[in-house]
Amino acid sequence: MALFTPSRATLWTSYGLSALVVLFLLVDAAVSIFAPHLLADVQAEVGFPSDLSPMLGGIMLVCALVFAIPRTATIGAILITAFAGGAICTHFRIGEIGSPPQLISFALAAVAWLSLWLRDANVRGALASSGTP
Repeated sequence: MALFTPSRATLWTSYGLSALVVLFLLVDAAVSIFAPHLLADVQAEVGFPSDLSPMLGGIMLVCALVFAIPRTATIGAILITAFAGGAICTHFRIGEIGSPPQLISFALAAVAWLSLWLRDANVRGALASSGTP
């Protein structure tokens, strides 16, 4: 494998995208933990009791923190992808296809992986070789 050294601009872009993902998750987690009443109607629509909101916020907080630490960012991206996948499936279950929450969840996971792909040769190599036998 060739030596991969991202440019300064690529690194800044990568860290900026990571910061956006972390910020989004932290804000969503804060609302879920500290103001769950704001989400009660939305959660009722998808079949979640509102008392689960703080727990969901805690999961988002853990995902954000694991992703924010450079050594564990790949594990964090896996956790974010899993959480986003659950959100997408939840909306499929109630008949919403292509809804804003699904698109946002997909975009969040995609941006998390894009940020890692831009700066991490291991992620880049794994994604590049995943399609070959």
